[in-house]
Amino acid sequence: MTKEEIFEKLKEIFISEFELEESKITMDALVAEDLDLDSIDAVDIIVKMKRFLPAKINPDSFRKVRTVGDVVDILYEASKAK
Repeated sequence: MTKEEIFEKLKEIFISEFELEESKITMDALVAEDLDLDSIDAVDIIVKMKRFLPAKINPDSFRKVRTVGDVVDILYEASKAK
């Protein structure tokens, strides 16, 4: 998957599962401050994204996430792993 495809899937999850407004979901949006998501929500995101990615996603990699772009980068790296 490309970063753009991952971002689009994330947006779908944010809108459908967390009822966020699409306009708030940008690559620069702060996950905690702008989107009001916490570590439990991060686990939910990982679970929802697993079906789109071939590799396991390490939940510990989400500890330093600040922005949606950080989430996209982590998921992109997981998508390249075998």
